[in-house]
Amino acid sequence: MSPTHRTLLLFVGMLAAGGGAAVAETPAIGDVFRDCADCPEMVVIPGGTFRMGSDTGPQAEQPAHEVTLASFAVARTEVTRAQYAAFVAETGRAAPGPCFTDGNRDGRFQWEADKSWTDPGYPSGEAYPVTCMNWADAADFAGWLAQKTGQPYRLLSEAEYEYALRGGTTTEYFWGDDKDAMCPYANGPDAHVMSLFPNWRDGVACEDGHDFLAPVASYRPNGFGLYDMAGNAWEWTADCFVPGYLEQPRDGSAHDNGAQCGRRTTRGGSFVYAIHDARSAQRNWAIAPHMRGGDVGFRVARDLSAGPA
Repeated sequence: MSPTHRTLLLFVGMLAAGGGAAVAETPAIGDVFRDCADCPEMVVIPGGTFRMGSDTGPQAEQPAHEVTLASFAVARTEVTRAQYAAFVAETGRAAPGPCFTDGNRDGRFQWEADKSWTDPGYPSGEAYPVTCMNWADAADFAGWLAQKTGQPYRLLSEAEYEYALRGGTTTEYFWGDDKDAMCPYANGPDAHVMSLFPNWRDGVACEDGHDFLAPVASYRPNGFGLYDMAGNAWEWTADCFVPGYLEQPRDGSAHDNGAQCGRRTTRGGSFVYAIHDARSAQRNWAIAPHMRGGDVGFRVARDLSAGPA
């Protein structure tokens, strides 16, 4: 993160619930702020126009098109187990399985009834991204944050995710076009884990230091100061998946059919299987919204109540 970025602790209203104070200022571009003591740290992303998708990638990524977004805030990291535990403690939400995960740690994912966000089946802890999340788990966490803080928290749209992931770049990956340069930037299918699990495919030649999940912010941030936008865990977005972008809004908002939404899109790739999943334009709809995956988590976005200073 640039040394010029300021960190603001902005404690929102909720006097009866937590004794906070009203927000004194609107955060500016690049600011890092937190709306409550247990809330995720948020980074203010500049608005702008970017080219979303790809004309040479899979059909689901076509056509490449321009999208213009207003400034918004994005969590610096994936939501952690500690942050999700605070949500569970306040709401009494259950921790059900099954989870599609790798409890045997042999590189073969399967449905495991005894696995959940509290134990995804491989090394994890409070500073790790929370996984074994379905879409409602993610959306309800964002809704809880909105109620708790009085601020408009939500999931990112697909357009916001790709824009934030790119961090101002136009290359195949946010770190460049060389997939083998991944290891300082992302937790993905590195050379060591590929040697352990020969059924995995399309790995990289370097070693990133983690075979499964990594604690959040273990790697270098992108150009917007965001961590793990590629790799570590797939992240739910607000969008219904449609094959291609002919129906997608051009203002950065989500394409959402509500109850008619058969699939929700995840973004960013994970530590599993294939480096091409970490490409900035990559889209995934392989897991249905009600299912939980051991490499599937999320992060939150927040609308800004006023234009950034």
